[in-house]
Amino acid sequence: MRAVRILLFALVWFSCAWFGSWELNANNATRMFAAVSLVEDGDATIDEFAPLTIDKAVFDGHAYLDKAPGMTLIALPAVWLANVASGERSADFGTAPAGPAFERFLRLRTRLAVATGPALLTALAAVLLFDMASGITGSAAAGLFAGLGYALGTPIWGWSTTLLGHAVVADCYAIALWAVWRGTRRADGGIGHALLAGASLGWAVAVEYQAVLAGAVIALWAIWRVRERTDRWRLLGAAMAAGVVALLPLGLYNLIAFGTPFRIGYSGVVGWEGMHQGLFGLGVPRLRALQAILFSFRLGLVWVAPVLVLAPLGLWFWVRHRQHRDVALVVILTALVVLLVNAAYVYWDGGNTTGPRFAMPAVAPLALGLAAEWMRSHSRGERTAMTLVLTLSIAVNAAIASADIFAPPVTAFPVWQWVIAGNFANGYLRNVPGEWFGWSAWAGFYWWAALALPAMAWLGWRVRTPQA
Repeated sequence: MRAVRILLFALVWFSCAWFGSWELNANNATRMFAAVSLVEDGDATIDEFAPLTIDKAVFDGHAYLDKAPGMTLIALPAVWLANVASGERSADFGTAPAGPAFERFLRLRTRLAVATGPALLTALAAVLLFDMASGITGSAAAGLFAGLGYALGTPIWGWSTTLLGHAVVADCYAIALWAVWRGTRRADGGIGHALLAGASLGWAVAVEYQAVLAGAVIALWAIWRVRERTDRWRLLGAAMAAGVVALLPLGLYNLIAFGTPFRIGYSGVVGWEGMHQGLFGLGVPRLRALQAILFSFRLGLVWVAPVLVLAPLGLWFWVRHRQHRDVALVVILTALVVLLVNAAYVYWDGGNTTGPRFAMPAVAPLALGLAAEWMRSHSRGERTAMTLVLTLSIAVNAAIASADIFAPPVTAFPVWQWVIAGNFANGYLRNVPGEWFGWSAWAGFYWWAALALPAMAWLGWRVRTPQA
Protein backbone atom coordinates (compact mmCIF):
# COMPACT_ATOMS: atom_id res chain seq x y z
CA MET A 1 0.00 0.00 0.00
CA ARG A 2 3.00 2.34 -0.04
CA ALA A 3 2.27 3.32 -3.64
CA VAL A 4 -1.34 4.11 -2.71
CA ARG A 5 -0.23 6.34 0.16
CA ILE A 6 2.32 8.17 -1.98
CA LEU A 7 -0.09 8.76 -4.85
CA LEU A 8 -2.93 9.79 -2.52
CA PHE A 9 -0.65 12.34 -0.85
CA ALA A 10 0.56 13.68 -4.22
CA LEU A 11 -2.97 13.84 -5.65
CA VAL A 12 -4.39 15.79 -2.70
CA TRP A 13 -1.42 18.17 -2.44
CA PHE A 14 -1.48 18.83 -6.19
CA SER A 15 -5.24 19.42 -6.21
CA CYS A 16 -5.02 21.93 -3.34
CA ALA A 17 -1.93 23.76 -4.62
CA TRP A 18 -3.14 23.88 -8.24
CA PHE A 19 -6.15 26.08 -7.50
CA GLY A 20 -6.27 29.33 -5.59
CA SER A 21 -8.56 31.63 -3.67
CA TRP A 22 -8.86 35.41 -3.92
CA GLU A 23 -5.82 36.87 -2.17
CA LEU A 24 -7.67 40.08 -1.24
CA ASN A 25 -10.48 38.33 0.57
CA ALA A 26 -10.37 40.03 3.97
CA ASN A 27 -9.73 36.77 5.86
CA ASN A 28 -6.91 35.76 3.53
CA ALA A 29 -5.41 39.22 3.32
CA THR A 30 -5.25 40.11 7.02
CA ARG A 31 -3.28 36.95 7.77
CA MET A 32 -0.88 37.63 4.91
CA PHE A 33 -0.46 41.29 5.87
CA ALA A 34 0.65 40.24 9.35
CA ALA A 35 3.09 37.72 7.87
CA VAL A 36 4.57 40.34 5.53
CA SER A 37 4.97 42.79 8.42
CA LEU A 38 6.71 40.19 10.60
CA VAL A 39 9.14 39.21 7.84
CA GLU A 40 9.90 42.68 6.54
CA ASP A 41 9.69 44.85 9.66
CA GLY A 42 9.95 42.47 12.59
CA ASP A 43 6.66 43.68 14.07
CA ALA A 44 3.02 42.65 13.73
CA THR A 45 1.37 45.96 12.91
CA ILE A 46 -0.55 46.14 9.63
CA ASP A 47 -1.16 49.90 9.57
CA GLU A 48 -0.19 50.39 5.91
CA PHE A 49 -2.53 47.56 4.86
CA ALA A 50 -5.44 48.38 7.16
CA PRO A 51 -7.59 50.07 4.46
CA LEU A 52 -7.50 46.82 2.44
CA THR A 53 -9.23 44.61 5.00
CA ILE A 54 -12.29 44.81 7.20
CA ASP A 55 -10.83 42.12 9.50
CA LYS A 56 -8.47 43.82 11.94
CA ALA A 57 -7.93 44.74 15.56
CA VAL A 58 -6.79 48.10 16.91
CA PHE A 59 -4.61 48.66 19.97
CA ASP A 60 -2.99 51.97 20.91
CA GLY A 61 -3.72 53.46 17.50
CA HIS A 62 -2.16 50.59 15.51
CA ALA A 63 -3.90 47.93 13.38
CA TYR A 64 -3.19 44.23 13.89
CA LEU A 65 -4.38 40.82 12.81
CA ASP A 66 -7.61 40.07 14.68
CA LYS A 67 -7.34 36.28 14.37
CA ALA A 68 -5.40 33.53 16.04
CA PRO A 69 -1.93 33.81 14.45
CA GLY A 70 -1.35 30.17 13.47
CA MET A 71 -1.97 30.62 9.75
CA THR A 72 0.13 33.80 9.69
CA LEU A 73 3.00 31.86 11.27
CA ILE A 74 2.60 29.07 8.71
CA ALA A 75 2.94 31.71 5.96
CA LEU A 76 6.24 33.20 7.24
CA PRO A 77 8.62 30.88 5.31
CA ALA A 78 6.70 31.48 2.06
CA VAL A 79 6.84 35.27 2.47
CA TRP A 80 10.56 35.18 3.26
CA LEU A 81 11.30 32.88 0.31
CA ALA A 82 9.26 34.98 -2.13
CA ASN A 83 10.94 38.17 -0.97
CA VAL A 84 14.40 36.67 -1.40
CA ALA A 85 13.63 35.13 -4.79
CA SER A 86 11.86 38.16 -6.26
CA GLY A 87 13.75 40.96 -4.53
CA GLU A 88 10.42 42.68 -3.87
CA ARG A 89 9.10 44.09 -0.60
CA SER A 90 5.74 45.60 0.20
CA ALA A 91 7.44 48.99 0.67
CA ASP A 92 8.13 49.00 -3.08
CA PHE A 93 4.43 49.71 -3.59
CA GLY A 94 4.33 52.85 -1.45
CA THR A 95 2.78 53.66 1.89
CA ALA A 96 -0.70 52.75 0.64
CA PRO A 97 -0.09 49.65 -1.49
CA ALA A 98 -2.75 48.81 -4.08
CA GLY A 99 -3.18 47.99 -7.76
CA PRO A 100 -2.47 44.99 -10.02
CA ALA A 101 1.26 44.81 -9.24
CA PHE A 102 0.64 44.69 -5.49
CA GLU A 103 -2.10 42.11 -5.96
CA ARG A 104 0.39 39.95 -7.86
CA PHE A 105 2.89 40.44 -5.01
CA LEU A 106 0.27 39.27 -2.53
CA ARG A 107 -0.95 36.43 -4.74
CA LEU A 108 2.50 34.88 -5.08
CA ARG A 109 3.03 34.80 -1.33
CA THR A 110 -0.47 33.48 -0.67
CA ARG A 111 -0.08 30.66 -3.20
CA LEU A 112 3.33 29.67 -1.81
CA ALA A 113 2.00 29.73 1.74
CA VAL A 114 -0.91 27.49 0.72
CA ALA A 115 1.36 25.03 -1.09
CA THR A 116 3.73 24.75 1.88
CA GLY A 117 1.04 24.84 4.57
CA PRO A 118 -2.63 23.84 4.17
CA ALA A 119 -2.07 21.77 1.02
CA LEU A 120 0.65 19.69 2.70
CA LEU A 121 -1.34 19.21 5.90
CA THR A 122 -4.51 18.20 4.08
CA ALA A 123 -2.54 15.70 1.99
CA LEU A 124 -1.00 14.27 5.16
CA ALA A 125 -4.40 14.10 6.88
CA ALA A 126 -5.89 12.24 3.89
CA VAL A 127 -3.14 9.62 4.05
CA LEU A 128 -3.48 9.17 7.81
CA LEU A 129 -7.25 8.83 7.54
CA PHE A 130 -6.65 6.22 4.84
CA ASP A 131 -4.27 4.38 7.15
CA MET A 132 -6.56 4.56 10.18
CA ALA A 133 -9.70 3.58 8.29
CA SER A 134 -7.88 0.74 6.53
CA GLY A 135 -6.50 -0.52 9.82
CA ILE A 136 -9.87 -0.46 11.59
CA THR A 137 -11.90 -2.00 8.77
CA GLY A 138 -9.26 -4.26 7.24
CA SER A 139 -10.14 -2.78 3.85
CA ALA A 140 -7.92 -0.49 1.81
CA ALA A 141 -10.98 0.40 -0.29
CA ALA A 142 -12.75 1.68 2.84
CA GLY A 143 -9.63 3.66 3.72
CA LEU A 144 -9.49 5.23 0.27
CA PHE A 145 -13.19 6.08 0.46
CA ALA A 146 -12.50 7.95 3.72
CA GLY A 147 -9.30 9.66 2.53
CA LEU A 148 -10.67 10.84 -0.82
CA GLY A 149 -14.03 11.68 0.70
CA TYR A 150 -12.35 13.90 3.27
CA ALA A 151 -9.83 15.74 1.10
CA LEU A 152 -11.60 16.05 -2.28
CA GLY A 153 -15.23 15.23 -1.58
CA THR A 154 -15.85 18.13 0.81
CA PRO A 155 -14.99 21.87 0.95
CA ILE A 156 -11.87 20.92 2.90
CA TRP A 157 -10.40 21.02 -0.62
CA GLY A 158 -11.49 24.59 -1.24
CA TRP A 159 -10.50 25.82 2.22
CA SER A 160 -7.08 24.23 1.71
CA THR A 161 -6.50 26.78 -1.07
CA THR A 162 -6.81 29.60 1.50
CA LEU A 163 -5.01 30.96 4.55
CA LEU A 164 -8.10 30.49 6.69
CA GLY A 165 -7.67 27.92 9.41
CA HIS A 166 -10.75 25.72 8.92
CA ALA A 167 -9.06 23.00 6.87
CA VAL A 168 -5.89 23.07 8.96
CA VAL A 169 -7.83 22.54 12.20
CA ALA A 170 -9.60 19.61 10.55
CA ASP A 171 -6.20 18.28 9.45
CA CYS A 172 -4.90 18.58 13.01
CA TYR A 173 -7.88 16.63 14.33
CA ALA A 174 -7.29 13.90 11.73
CA ILE A 175 -3.61 13.70 12.65
CA ALA A 176 -4.42 13.55 16.37
CA LEU A 177 -7.06 10.86 15.91
CA TRP A 178 -4.61 8.75 13.92
CA ALA A 179 -1.81 9.28 16.44
CA VAL A 180 -3.98 8.25 19.40
CA TRP A 181 -5.34 5.21 17.56
CA ARG A 182 -1.97 4.10 16.20
CA GLY A 183 -0.13 4.74 19.46
CA THR A 184 -2.58 2.72 21.56
CA ARG A 185 -2.98 -0.35 19.36
CA ARG A 186 -0.26 -2.17 21.29
CA ALA A 187 0.47 -2.31 25.00
CA ASP A 188 3.96 -0.87 24.59
CA GLY A 189 5.57 2.04 22.77
CA GLY A 190 3.60 5.00 21.49
CA ILE A 191 5.75 7.87 22.83
CA GLY A 192 6.21 9.32 19.34
CA HIS A 193 2.50 9.08 18.69
CA ALA A 194 1.77 10.79 22.02
CA LEU A 195 4.05 13.67 21.03
CA LEU A 196 2.36 13.95 17.64
CA ALA A 197 -1.14 13.90 19.15
CA GLY A 198 -0.29 16.61 21.66
CA ALA A 199 1.45 18.78 19.08
CA SER A 200 -1.45 18.47 16.64
CA LEU A 201 -4.06 19.47 19.19
CA GLY A 202 -1.87 22.31 20.46
CA TRP A 203 -1.29 23.68 16.98
CA ALA A 204 -5.02 23.49 16.20
CA VAL A 205 -5.58 25.98 19.04
CA ALA A 206 -2.85 28.26 17.68
CA VAL A 207 -4.76 28.30 14.38
CA GLU A 208 -8.28 28.71 15.82
CA TYR A 209 -8.79 29.28 19.52
CA GLN A 210 -12.14 27.48 19.70
CA ALA A 211 -10.41 24.30 18.47
CA VAL A 212 -9.63 23.60 22.13
CA LEU A 213 -13.26 22.54 22.69
CA ALA A 214 -13.51 19.69 20.17
CA GLY A 215 -9.82 18.95 20.70
CA ALA A 216 -10.59 18.25 24.35
CA VAL A 217 -12.84 15.37 23.26
CA ILE A 218 -9.94 13.75 21.41
CA ALA A 219 -7.67 14.35 24.41
CA LEU A 220 -10.15 12.65 26.75
CA TRP A 221 -10.35 9.72 24.34
CA ALA A 222 -6.57 9.43 24.47
CA ILE A 223 -6.69 9.36 28.28
CA TRP A 224 -9.32 6.63 28.15
CA ARG A 225 -7.31 4.56 25.65
CA VAL A 226 -4.22 4.50 27.92
CA ARG A 227 -6.05 4.21 31.23
CA GLU A 228 -4.81 0.66 31.93
CA ARG A 229 -1.25 1.05 30.65
CA THR A 230 1.59 1.15 33.15
CA ASP A 231 3.30 3.93 31.17
CA ARG A 232 0.18 6.09 30.93
CA TRP A 233 1.66 9.02 32.88
CA ARG A 234 4.73 9.08 30.66
CA LEU A 235 2.56 9.13 27.52
CA LEU A 236 0.18 11.77 28.85
CA GLY A 237 3.08 13.89 30.05
CA ALA A 238 4.72 13.68 26.62
CA ALA A 239 1.47 14.67 24.91
CA MET A 240 0.95 17.63 27.24
CA ALA A 241 4.54 18.80 26.79
CA ALA A 242 4.20 18.61 23.00
CA GLY A 243 0.97 20.58 23.18
CA VAL A 244 2.62 23.30 25.22
CA VAL A 245 5.56 23.48 22.80
CA ALA A 246 3.11 23.78 19.87
CA LEU A 247 1.46 26.72 21.63
CA LEU A 248 4.72 28.58 22.27
CA PRO A 249 4.68 30.34 18.85
CA LEU A 250 1.25 31.72 19.78
CA GLY A 251 2.65 33.23 22.97
CA LEU A 252 5.72 34.52 21.13
CA TYR A 253 3.56 36.20 18.49
CA ASN A 254 1.44 37.88 21.16
CA LEU A 255 4.61 39.03 22.91
CA ILE A 256 5.99 40.56 19.70
CA ALA A 257 2.65 42.10 18.75
CA PHE A 258 1.30 43.29 22.08
CA GLY A 259 4.19 43.11 24.53
CA THR A 260 2.49 40.33 26.51
CA PRO A 261 1.73 36.67 25.68
CA PHE A 262 -1.69 36.96 27.31
CA ARG A 263 -3.43 39.45 24.97
CA ILE A 264 -5.16 38.17 21.84
CA GLY A 265 -6.24 40.01 18.72
CA TYR A 266 -9.93 39.27 19.18
CA SER A 267 -10.03 41.52 22.23
CA GLY A 268 -9.41 44.55 20.01
CA VAL A 269 -11.51 43.65 16.97
CA VAL A 270 -13.23 46.58 15.27
CA GLY A 271 -16.31 46.61 13.07
CA TRP A 272 -17.70 43.34 14.40
CA GLU A 273 -19.50 44.29 17.58
CA GLY A 274 -20.90 40.80 18.03
CA MET A 275 -17.39 39.66 18.96
CA HIS A 276 -17.80 41.49 22.25
CA GLN A 277 -20.79 39.33 23.18
CA GLY A 278 -20.37 36.21 25.29
CA LEU A 279 -16.92 34.65 24.99
CA PHE A 280 -15.57 36.45 21.90
CA GLY A 281 -18.87 35.94 20.09
CA LEU A 282 -19.72 32.50 21.49
CA GLY A 283 -23.07 32.16 23.24
CA VAL A 284 -25.66 29.38 23.43
CA PRO A 285 -26.12 27.01 20.45
CA ARG A 286 -29.27 27.70 18.45
CA LEU A 287 -31.25 24.88 16.86
CA ARG A 288 -32.27 27.03 13.91
CA ALA A 289 -28.65 27.85 13.16
CA LEU A 290 -27.69 24.18 13.42
CA GLN A 291 -30.43 23.21 10.97
CA ALA A 292 -29.22 25.86 8.52
CA ILE A 293 -25.60 24.72 8.86
CA LEU A 294 -26.57 21.19 7.93
CA PHE A 295 -29.50 21.48 5.53
CA SER A 296 -30.26 25.01 4.26
CA PHE A 297 -29.83 25.80 0.57
CA ARG A 298 -27.64 28.80 1.42
CA LEU A 299 -25.17 27.02 3.68
CA GLY A 300 -26.11 23.37 4.12
CA LEU A 301 -23.27 20.88 4.47
CA VAL A 302 -25.30 18.26 2.61
CA TRP A 303 -25.20 20.34 -0.60
CA VAL A 304 -21.45 20.94 -0.64
CA ALA A 305 -20.48 17.48 0.66
CA PRO A 306 -23.19 14.97 -0.33
CA VAL A 307 -20.91 12.06 0.54
CA LEU A 308 -21.08 12.97 4.24
CA VAL A 309 -24.74 11.90 4.29
CA LEU A 310 -23.35 8.36 4.44
CA ALA A 311 -21.23 8.97 7.55
CA PRO A 312 -24.00 8.77 10.21
CA LEU A 313 -25.11 5.40 8.82
CA GLY A 314 -21.62 3.97 9.21
CA LEU A 315 -21.11 5.47 12.65
CA TRP A 316 -24.38 3.98 13.89
CA PHE A 317 -23.15 0.61 12.61
CA TRP A 318 -19.95 1.01 14.65
CA VAL A 319 -21.84 2.13 17.77
CA ARG A 320 -23.82 -1.11 17.66
CA HIS A 321 -20.63 -3.19 17.43
CA ARG A 322 -18.58 -3.15 20.59
CA GLN A 323 -15.24 -3.58 18.82
CA HIS A 324 -15.28 -0.09 17.29
CA ARG A 325 -17.64 1.69 19.68
CA ASP A 326 -15.04 3.96 21.29
CA VAL A 327 -13.87 5.21 17.88
CA ALA A 328 -17.45 5.87 16.82
CA LEU A 329 -18.21 7.76 20.02
CA VAL A 330 -15.16 10.02 19.84
CA VAL A 331 -15.94 10.74 16.19
CA ILE A 332 -19.56 11.61 16.95
CA LEU A 333 -18.75 13.75 19.98
CA THR A 334 -15.92 15.62 18.24
CA ALA A 335 -18.10 16.45 15.25
CA LEU A 336 -21.02 17.39 17.50
CA VAL A 337 -18.92 19.82 19.53
CA VAL A 338 -17.71 21.51 16.33
CA LEU A 339 -21.28 21.88 15.07
CA LEU A 340 -22.59 23.19 18.39
CA VAL A 341 -19.79 25.74 18.62
CA ASN A 342 -20.65 26.88 15.11
CA ALA A 343 -24.32 27.20 16.07
CA ALA A 344 -23.35 29.18 19.19
CA TYR A 345 -21.24 31.74 17.31
CA VAL A 346 -22.82 35.14 16.77
CA TYR A 347 -21.62 35.17 13.13
CA TRP A 348 -22.45 31.49 12.61
CA ASP A 349 -23.21 31.87 8.89
CA GLY A 350 -19.63 32.93 8.10
CA GLY A 351 -20.31 35.77 5.65
CA ASN A 352 -18.66 35.05 2.30
CA THR A 353 -18.46 31.28 2.23
CA THR A 354 -19.37 28.31 0.07
CA GLY A 355 -20.95 26.00 2.61
CA PRO A 356 -20.65 26.27 6.40
CA ARG A 357 -17.00 27.17 6.85
CA PHE A 358 -16.99 27.05 10.65
CA ALA A 359 -18.26 23.46 10.49
CA MET A 360 -15.30 22.22 8.46
CA PRO A 361 -13.30 20.77 11.38
CA ALA A 362 -16.17 18.29 11.87
CA VAL A 363 -15.36 16.77 8.49
CA ALA A 364 -12.19 15.02 9.72
CA PRO A 365 -13.90 12.76 12.28
CA LEU A 366 -16.94 12.28 10.03
CA ALA A 367 -14.67 10.93 7.29
CA LEU A 368 -14.12 7.84 9.43
CA GLY A 369 -17.86 7.30 9.25
CA LEU A 370 -17.46 6.93 5.50
CA ALA A 371 -15.11 4.01 6.04
CA ALA A 372 -17.57 2.50 8.51
CA GLU A 373 -20.38 2.68 5.97
CA TRP A 374 -18.18 1.06 3.32
CA MET A 375 -17.44 -1.70 5.81
CA ARG A 376 -21.16 -2.16 6.52
CA SER A 377 -22.18 -2.27 2.86
CA HIS A 378 -21.24 -5.61 1.35
CA SER A 379 -23.16 -5.75 -1.93
CA ARG A 380 -21.67 -4.51 -5.18
CA GLY A 381 -24.75 -2.41 -5.82
CA GLU A 382 -24.45 -0.55 -2.53
CA ARG A 383 -20.77 0.17 -3.02
CA THR A 384 -21.33 1.27 -6.60
CA ALA A 385 -23.97 3.72 -5.38
CA MET A 386 -21.56 4.99 -2.69
CA THR A 387 -18.84 5.46 -5.31
CA LEU A 388 -21.25 7.49 -7.43
CA VAL A 389 -22.08 9.71 -4.45
CA LEU A 390 -18.36 10.26 -3.83
CA THR A 391 -17.88 11.06 -7.54
CA LEU A 392 -20.66 13.65 -7.33
CA SER A 393 -19.07 15.17 -4.22
CA ILE A 394 -15.67 15.40 -5.89
CA ALA A 395 -17.21 17.03 -8.97
CA VAL A 396 -19.04 19.61 -6.83
CA ASN A 397 -15.89 20.42 -4.89
CA ALA A 398 -13.74 20.60 -8.01
CA ALA A 399 -16.05 23.41 -9.11
CA ILE A 400 -15.90 25.05 -5.68
CA ALA A 401 -12.12 24.84 -5.31
CA SER A 402 -11.44 26.08 -8.84
CA ALA A 403 -14.10 28.81 -8.94
CA ASP A 404 -14.95 30.37 -5.56
CA ILE A 405 -14.80 29.11 -2.00
CA PHE A 406 -15.88 32.61 -0.91
CA ALA A 407 -19.41 32.73 -2.34
CA PRO A 408 -21.18 35.90 -1.16
CA PRO A 409 -24.48 35.47 0.69
CA VAL A 410 -26.49 37.11 -2.08
CA THR A 411 -28.30 34.12 -3.58
CA ALA A 412 -30.69 31.52 -2.22
CA PHE A 413 -28.50 28.60 -3.34
CA PRO A 414 -24.90 29.89 -3.69
CA VAL A 415 -23.19 26.59 -4.49
CA TRP A 416 -25.32 26.25 -7.60
CA GLN A 417 -26.25 29.80 -8.59
CA TRP A 418 -23.00 31.56 -7.76
CA VAL A 419 -20.30 28.89 -7.92
CA ILE A 420 -21.34 26.26 -10.48
CA ALA A 421 -23.80 27.98 -12.83
CA GLY A 422 -22.15 31.39 -12.38
CA ASN A 423 -18.36 31.30 -12.03
CA PHE A 424 -17.48 27.73 -13.01
CA ALA A 425 -19.74 27.43 -16.06
CA ASN A 426 -18.44 30.76 -17.37
CA GLY A 427 -14.78 29.92 -16.86
CA TYR A 428 -14.07 32.29 -13.98
CA LEU A 429 -11.47 29.99 -12.48
CA ARG A 430 -8.22 30.43 -10.54
CA ASN A 431 -5.38 27.99 -11.19
CA VAL A 432 -1.61 28.06 -11.54
CA PRO A 433 -1.34 28.09 -15.38
CA GLY A 434 -4.11 30.65 -15.73
CA GLU A 435 -2.63 33.03 -13.16
CA TRP A 436 1.08 32.70 -13.92
CA PHE A 437 1.66 31.30 -17.43
CA GLY A 438 -0.95 33.09 -19.51
CA TRP A 439 -3.05 30.00 -20.20
CA SER A 440 -6.80 30.14 -20.35
CA ALA A 441 -8.49 29.23 -17.08
CA TRP A 442 -10.15 26.25 -18.75
CA ALA A 443 -6.81 24.95 -20.01
CA GLY A 444 -5.52 24.98 -16.45
CA PHE A 445 -8.57 23.06 -15.25
CA TYR A 446 -8.26 20.50 -18.05
CA TRP A 447 -4.64 19.85 -17.10
CA TRP A 448 -5.68 19.21 -13.52
CA ALA A 449 -8.32 16.77 -14.73
CA ALA A 450 -5.88 15.07 -17.11
CA LEU A 451 -3.52 14.35 -14.22
CA ALA A 452 -5.92 13.87 -11.32
CA LEU A 453 -8.62 11.68 -12.86
CA PRO A 454 -6.24 8.88 -13.98
CA ALA A 455 -4.63 9.02 -10.53
CA MET A 456 -8.03 8.54 -8.88
CA ALA A 457 -8.88 5.73 -11.26
CA TRP A 458 -5.59 3.95 -10.51
CA LEU A 459 -6.12 4.32 -6.77
CA GLY A 460 -9.61 2.85 -7.09
CA TRP A 461 -8.28 -0.07 -9.12
CA ARG A 462 -5.32 -0.67 -6.82
CA VAL A 463 -7.32 -1.04 -3.62
CA ARG A 464 -9.59 -3.56 -5.28
CA THR A 465 -6.78 -5.94 -6.27
CA PRO A 466 -6.25 -9.10 -4.19
CA GLN A 467 -3.15 -7.58 -2.52
CA ALA A 468 -5.28 -4.82 -1.02
